[in-house]
Amino acid sequence: MNVPAPNCPVPIEQQPLQEYQSLQESCFFRWATLEDRAYLKQGLGLGSIFSLLAAPFAATSFSLTESWSQLMLTLGVAVTGILLLLVLRLYLGWSYVCDHLLREKIFYEETGWYDGQYWTKPSEDLARERLIGTYEVQPILKRLRRSLMFLGMALFIESGLWLWIAPH
Repeated sequence: MNVPAPNCPVPIEQQPLQEYQSLQESCFFRWATLEDRAYLKQGLGLGSIFSLLAAPFAATSFSLTESWSQLMLTLGVAVTGILLLLVLRLYLGWSYVCDHLLREKIFYEETGWYDGQYWTKPSEDLARERLIGTYEVQPILKRLRRSLMFLGMALFIESGLWLWIAPH
């Protein structure tokens, strides 16, 4: 558990180190911190689950015997699209925390949206948070960007193939 910075007016849940720790402990956001093999295994596992869930819907749209390729591409597009959205959510969450870790001043709200303030981090806190942001969070963001590019290209190719084989 992180100890709140002394003389810090920022509520504990809005302090960058606390936000970072919350993401690390979150079941969903922790996925991005796994080793490469476990990260891919988790993605493939989720893709398999989504395939099973989407299969009945795709099967009602296309006959397995008549349009096997369309059925499979429909499943591929659905699963890739869902995975793309999940990885995008991971990216946005980690990017938000990284931005807070790297900034010298952070914006916080004491009781609501109408009373926001800026707080300048002490140099010791800033140095520690920048180290965490640079060496722990930025590699996660790099991996998530690669995943987004791969999933985006896969979705583009699957969609193009689907349109190409669709009956006109």
